[in-house]
Formats: sequence, C-alpha cells, structure tokens
Amino acid sequence: MSGTPRAPLTYAQSGVSIDAGDELVRRIAPHAKRSAIPGVLGGLGGFGGLFQVPPGYREPVLVSGTDGVGTKLKLAFSLDGHDTVGQDLVAMSVNDILVQGARPLFFLDYFACGHLDVDIAERVVTGIARACELAGCALLGGETAEMPGMYPPGEYDLAGFAVGIVEKASIIDGASILPGDAVLGLASSGPHSNGFSLVRRIVETSGVPWDHDISGVPLVRALLEPTRIYCRPVLRVLEGGRVKGLAHITGGGLVENVPRVLPPGTRAVLRSSQWQRPAIFQWLQRAGGVAEAEMLRVFNCGIGMALVCDAADAKTLCEELVAQGESCFAIGTIEASGATTPECVVL
Repeated sequence: MSGTPRAPLTYAQSGVSIDAGDELVRRIAPHAKRSAIPGVLGGLGGFGGLFQVPPGYREPVLVSGTDGVGTKLKLAFSLDGHDTVGQDLVAMSVNDILVQGARPLFFLDYFACGHLDVDIAERVVTGIARACELAGCALLGGETAEMPGMYPPGEYDLAGFAVGIVEKASIIDGASILPGDAVLGLASSGPHSNGFSLVRRIVETSGVPWDHDISGVPLVRALLEPTRIYCRPVLRVLEGGRVKGLAHITGGGLVENVPRVLPPGTRAVLRSSQWQRPAIFQWLQRAGGVAEAEMLRVFNCGIGMALVCDAADAKTLCEELVAQGESCFAIGTIEASGATTPECVVL
C-alpha cells in the first residue's frame, strides 16, 4: 500500500528535549562550582561524581541521608516559590547526618518533571547550590529526568541525598546521655518542610488570602521560608565531646524525634514556656482548630534542632551558638524513666 512517507519521529516530538537538558547543565555549572570544597575531583557532566576522602582521619566513617521536600512543593508550584525549595531539599538531608556528628561532604539531587522548564529548573538548582554553600558541602552532581505524562503541567518532584564524614570515635549516638542532662533547642525558621498537607488544608478551609498578615509577614512568605541549615554552627561546638545527643526535629515533632537519641530508661521533659513559638504556628493552630498534642506531633513548633549536654556545659554551649547567629534556648532536662522505651514529654 503506497502513501505519503511519514516524517521520522524525534525524541523532542515525544516530549523530551535533550537540548533543554544540556542548557540546564550549562546554566547550573557555575553555581555548582561555587559550592566546591577540597576533595572534589572533576566537575558536572560525568557519569559519577568523584570525591576524595579528606586526610587526617584515623577511622573515617561515612554517613549518608536522603529526603525530599514533600507537599511543600505544591505551594512552590502555585505561588512561584521555586527559589527556596532547593534549600529545603538540602537542609533535610544535611541536618539529618549532622545529628551523628558528621560534617557534610557532598550532595546530589534528583529533579523529575513532565516537561523541563529550564528557567524554573535553574532557579531550583541554584537554590540547591546556594544551600550547599551554607552547609559547607559540594553539589557534586545530580539527575534531571524529563518524563512526559508522569507529572501534571508545571509540577516536578525533588529528592536528594548527602554524604558526610565523622571520626569513628566521635560519632554521636546518645549512649552517654544521663538523667540530669540539659536539653537545648535551636530555633526553627518556620514549619521547615514538614506537615504541609495539614498546612494546605488549614489555609484552604480558612479562606484567607496568601498575603494575609502574620505578625508583619505575608502568610505565603512565612510558609515558604526555607528550612534552616544548622551544620556550620553545630559542628563548631562539637569539639570536646560536650554534646551527647542531637535530634533534627522533622515529621513527628519534638515528641517523636527527641526520643530517637535517648538511651533506654530515660525521658526528656521539655517546657514549652522556655521558648517563643513563632506566630505562624499560633496562626495554624488557631485557624485549623488543631489540638496541642497534634501540633507537637506534626510540627517543630519553633525548635528545629535539639541538643543534649551535661547541665554544667549548657550555658556555655548556648552562648557559643548564639554568638554564631543561632537562637538557643534551655528547653528541658533528661530524667530517669521506668519505661524501656524513651519518650519526650512537653509541658
């Protein structure tokens, strides 16, 4: 059967643009280069990122962590908040490996979309690179996946992982925590990247506009404020073994994350009067009619990182962290508990 020959199909006609991917790599290369630290071998574009283990370690242990941004991305899609979610992505992983005393070395990201908008992707990855600089690690590489039909128009997904290093003898595991120890809290910058399915539901049911005032800050800005990165200040106070335990306060809040670093037979008793809960949490609780127990289980409620130390070191450690720009509070103590499973009680 004869007929007019069909023009040969191309990858671009199926929805994937190799040229767009190449353009993105070209644009983000300078941002990744700025995050480079000693140990980086080569640049972007290879099949794998190369990193040389730093010298000076007797028994180096590599620590890894991976995470995403969650449904906070939904706000980025609808509110043009693509510049800050990259920091959320990096922070969730580097803060996680920090709690074991690890210094982050490098980070890799995965950006997946249905159609690659190079301008938006550049904004996201630029934020990732900037966050790596804040954490003191290198953006070593990543992957951009354009998959037509997998994501709604204008949406994408983000994931990433970090690798850090710690001397084996300096790993922080909470084993030395004792009754009488103090619990310090470092202030969060807002909800960080947890609880946003509930956040979005509260905003929807409240009916308030995104520019609604929250103590002088528009609601949208309070919610899109990126996750705080604690690496540099915390690493500076880890010397000398004064910090016995660290907990990154993510999903599960204080009540579920603090017990993860406590030994059996102990519990943390925290007093919420010891720190100021940011206005955004007060608004979410009031607008959503959220019970206090649910607030403490879903959100960080103003404390993004908890440190456990000997009570005699608490004042000095807090002063050192404040000097480095953190807001630090003495939020509680460790007590003996008859239960074998550690717990956290917030009064």
